Amino acid sequence: MKTIIEPFRIKVVEPLRRTTRAEREKLLAAAHFNPFLLHADDVLIDLLTDSGTSAMSQNQWAGIMRGDESYAGSESYWRLKREVVDLTGYAEFIPTHQGRAAERILFSLLGGPGKTVIANTHFDTTRANVEQSGARAVDCPCPDAKDLDAAAPFKGNMDLGGLLREIEAAGPGNVGVVVLTVTNNSGGGQPVSMANARAVREICRDSGIPFFLDACRFAENAWFIREREDGYADKTIREIAREMFGLADGCTFSAKKDAFVNMGGFLALNDSEGALEARNLLILTEGFPTYGGMAGRDLEAMAIGLREICDHDYMEYRIASTRYLCRGLEERGVPTLKPAGGHAAYVDARRTLPHIPLARFPGQAVVNALYLIGGVRAVEIGTVMFGEHAQHDLVRLALPRRVYTQSHIDYVLEVFEELVATAPELPGYEMTYEPRVLRHFTAHFEPVPIEA
Repeated sequence: MKTIIEPFRIKVVEPLRRTTRAEREKLLAAAHFNPFLLHADDVLIDLLTDSGTSAMSQNQWAGIMRGDESYAGSESYWRLKREVVDLTGYAEFIPTHQGRAAERILFSLLGGPGKTVIANTHFDTTRANVEQSGARAVDCPCPDAKDLDAAAPFKGNMDLGGLLREIEAAGPGNVGVVVLTVTNNSGGGQPVSMANARAVREICRDSGIPFFLDACRFAENAWFIREREDGYADKTIREIAREMFGLADGCTFSAKKDAFVNMGGFLALNDSEGALEARNLLILTEGFPTYGGMAGRDLEAMAIGLREICDHDYMEYRIASTRYLCRGLEERGVPTLKPAGGHAAYVDARRTLPHIPLARFPGQAVVNALYLIGGVRAVEIGTVMFGEHAQHDLVRLALPRRVYTQSHIDYVLEVFEELVATAPELPGYEMTYEPRVLRHFTAHFEPVPIEA
């Protein structure tokens, strides 16, 4: 069949509240023109993030009822540990309440003043945790990543030549860790090839540098490897994922992505001494090592989600949904990053609103217009989020897993039609309040008319 259907039925529904344009104008102004500060009840279609916004399955909800809330040694912890060890092959498993908590622990151990951390592209919280430790964060995206229109199959790859140059410049002993993010979120949700991961492993091994994965979308990355890389067409998602995990010394993981849960994460590694130090840090801020800041019910749901995400039919539908959105945007004259990624469509705000200079944040102008026109919330990934590190001004439309249907996406496409029609009239923005770190979450803005 040509039609790829949702491989599930809807059992419980959550009502959505419609607002008027006049209401949205007042609401956005009250939120200082930053959609992060809106009340979720005032948003019709929420594409802000796919993190923690998934719909859990009947088996996950059943697991929540089974969750063991013992403070220490919960049976839910042991069930989750068995799943993580079976999936990743790492001997040491440390639960955390979400991915950035795992990052904080990892960079507290391997970062610090004088250290450099190299990645294909650091995401916002990753960079913040690196820099908070006193280390320097360096990005080495592959050359193809710079061209938004290039149809290269693995634009999330690490630039191997750049990696070698950065190691030589810093000195191998001063590189705390090399991180490969799969898929590369800041680079447009683009996948990393197994060949690239293997090459990074060899470079790190030769230089004596720890190699970790940021694996929050490991299953989506595995699907692209299966689809695009020679030798993997007959392998399962889980088999491909196991192979990639096996190349690294460990991983951080936000379970709020590729495990469907609303809260959770972990740090996994093979170094027993490092794990001992990590658990000591965990106790300070997260909790006892067998719950790590989560309820037993969350541990239970995560264990089930790690199995469900590797389902072939689900992943085929997931990737097809993203491609449907990207194709619809292009058909309406909205330039997007190509090829379509796994979890989101990325709109090129600079080309969508060419009249708005970078200093007036074209990405912020797009996300605010989407909300005003149709109550759709998205997120800027560009000059607001990354400042001087921004290579592009993108707007990410992240698709929560198992939440929206095709009619919701068709509505989003209609909103973009109106945005394109009124684009020359849209204002730019100036930042009136800038937090010290991760400014995009809580910054304040004011519209600034752009003269022709």
